Amino acid sequence: MLLRNDLLHYTHPSPRTVRILWISPEQSHAYVFDVAALSAEVEMIQLSALHADIRAGHASVLATDPYLMVVSQELLPPKHLQLRARAWEIIEALVAQEPGIYEARQRGQLIAQATAQHAVSHPTIYRYLRRYWQRGQTPNALLPDYSNSGGRGKVRQSSAGVKRGRPRKNGADAGPGLNADEDIRRTFRVATARYAAASAKFSRLGAYQQMLGDFFVERRIDPESGRVQAVASGAAREVPTFGQFNYWLDHDDDRPPEVARRQPAAGVAAVQQP
Repeated sequence: MLLRNDLLHYTHPSPRTVRILWISPEQSHAYVFDVAALSAEVEMIQLSALHADIRAGHASVLATDPYLMVVSQELLPPKHLQLRARAWEIIEALVAQEPGIYEARQRGQLIAQATAQHAVSHPTIYRYLRRYWQRGQTPNALLPDYSNSGGRGKVRQSSAGVKRGRPRKNGADAGPGLNADEDIRRTFRVATARYAAASAKFSRLGAYQQMLGDFFVERRIDPESGRVQAVASGAAREVPTFGQFNYWLDHDDDRPPEVARRQPAAGVAAVQQP
């Protein structure tokens, strides 16, 4: 099942990666965006064609989203928050016009109106749209790049062989656990969005368990029965804990709207990052 925001990586006829921006309610067609595009052009394609490309081995759904901006609101510098807020103010009404914003003629009309309303240039709005579609369709996609800067606005980086946070309660038998680095947090975000899109009622535990099955096991064919079996990967003992999953859901400002942030009980001190 393909979902909004899924990334499809093509190897044929030429290498490229596209993001599914929107899927029609009747599941007939979708709009996709080439994440490497220098323009803000969007392509309409039949959903059946996307499924056919996957079955033919020409494309595959990426398990993680390397373009998604994963940050914690409280760590961002005020200047970055201001830049994000200004960019979001300009395009929020535009991206809400689905599917019109994806159609070239209507997009041009909408951008012309936004240019006059916000006193910004056409190239500026197109740049914001391109970044928004490339980086996961969240307000944080509009943050300036600061990967080369240090200090405030950056989550602590993990060191090889060193596990951050307190030891796991189960002790050595539970394994050392896994540092929730940027790639793991992207996995949290993708897994949460997929579970929320496919489930009538959101369950944190259900989303966590489905994530483990989707991203942290290997599938092999039993030579005797011929059946596909899900088995622990070589790093089986290094999986994110449910506590880590909960922590990042509570601190991810781009989580799906179905995921409510839990409110800490009165008088309870803030916990440290797992």
